[in-house]
Amino acid sequence: MDFGLATDAMAGSTFPWLSLIVLLPAFGALLMPLMPGDDEHPSPWPRNFALIVLFADLLLMLLVFSTRFDPSLSGLQLVERVSWLPSIGLEWSLGADGLSAPLVVLSGLVTFLSVAASWSVQRKCKLYFALLLVQASAQGLVFLSQDFLLFFLAWELELVPVYLLIAIWGGQNRQYAATKFILYTALASLLILISGLALALSGDQFTLNLTELASRSPGGSFGLLCYLGFLVGFGVKLPMFPLHTWLPDAHGEANAPVSMLLAGVLLKMGGYALLRFNVQMLPDAHLTLAPALVILGIVNIVYGALNAFAQDNVKRRIACSSVSHMGFVLLGIGAVDALGISGAMLQMVSHGLIAAAMFFFTGVFYERTKTLSIPNMGGLAKALPITFAFFLASSLASLALPGMSGFISEITVFLGITSQEGFTSLFRAITVLLAAIGLVLTPIYLLSMCRRVFFGPRIPALASVEDMRPRELVIGMSLLVPTLVIGIWPRIAMDLYEASTDNLATDLGQRALVALIEHLPIG
Repeated sequence: MDFGLATDAMAGSTFPWLSLIVLLPAFGALLMPLMPGDDEHPSPWPRNFALIVLFADLLLMLLVFSTRFDPSLSGLQLVERVSWLPSIGLEWSLGADGLSAPLVVLSGLVTFLSVAASWSVQRKCKLYFALLLVQASAQGLVFLSQDFLLFFLAWELELVPVYLLIAIWGGQNRQYAATKFILYTALASLLILISGLALALSGDQFTLNLTELASRSPGGSFGLLCYLGFLVGFGVKLPMFPLHTWLPDAHGEANAPVSMLLAGVLLKMGGYALLRFNVQMLPDAHLTLAPALVILGIVNIVYGALNAFAQDNVKRRIACSSVSHMGFVLLGIGAVDALGISGAMLQMVSHGLIAAAMFFFTGVFYERTKTLSIPNMGGLAKALPITFAFFLASSLASLALPGMSGFISEITVFLGITSQEGFTSLFRAITVLLAAIGLVLTPIYLLSMCRRVFFGPRIPALASVEDMRPRELVIGMSLLVPTLVIGIWPRIAMDLYEASTDNLATDLGQRALVALIEHLPIG
């Protein structure tokens, strides 16, 4: 399998572009205390400075990945390796391939828009925007790290800003939600660390480099144990049933911009890590446990959809919807063929845009109504016609309306499952049937929520609220336009990662064929 340890699409380019992408927001966070303003004398400078830094970082991502990244190559590109702590084998090792490039751009866009959505934050604003900048650096480092210990440090670093953002700027039960989030994710991190170090120690020579670890591909019971450790550790962040219960609480208490980050970026870290570690490093174990991943994906899809019906809080209902939709990522990864893995990648990009849009529009009418309780809202379509149109459009994208990105990503996962001849016809039929039930439930709970919020009995106190402002319209369009573009022209996203996902699928197919030949009777 061509992992491309030292492949650089732009041969001769030695400038550390990826380091600049990762470190620019962190450098901005260090300068944030120098900005004017405090709680007694609020200033727009912290917000504006964060916007400038993140906009520059987003432009840098787009420039680098459009001019210096060759999507036709499956190996690592723009590789940077600098020895950091030789005594423990830690390297500052960065690299980009088709699995990481689209998610780096997605994280840059969603983080920039989450800062733009934080226009009304006045309390401890310098700390708030500094945490968002640190979060931006940690996210980029997670997707670009090619050293396990560096990856783990970034994985842990991004937990701290999210915990503080929920605990300080969240709702009434913010301490409970933040504590639950950190306990779930920190305990899961122990399994990630143990499994990663076990892999690093398993060969003849200790190494933390992800490419070198992937070349070992351990099998047997050792590989299965490492696979299960990674699956549980990353499954918490995905989130995977039954490790998902922190998510509705976190979304219910976090403010809208933080919810945009949670749904748009953090959940995608779990899916990315499953592809990077479980599939790429432990392919034999993945082939063995792929049917279990498909079953877990089905449980996510159906359970998340059914659980959404029980929620009377708008954000908690959307959070349960995220649990359901991330089940398609598990389903695609479990399909172990090119279509399924491609669908999983496209679902991560698509859901990142759609979920961020839904939480943003929820924040728009929360600022007007000061409530997220569905029974306490009604008749908002007349008072907020533009908000209604945008929220309905994001709901239609979420329920996989043809022409939107949700449709093409989910249909690709379905095709991946049905074309996987390694599964029996009965298994494929049951899988598609149960996943289809989730698809049927999705429009019911989303459209019923739209009906109750925007067309329910009118609440007199909500009859004269102000509709979306130009700034909010721009943010909404920045999320919905890519959703529509990908739905109509999916190649714009698929071309970025298809070489890498095809390479993964080819390697899995070759290993499955070798395993089949080994079990054939000889003579």
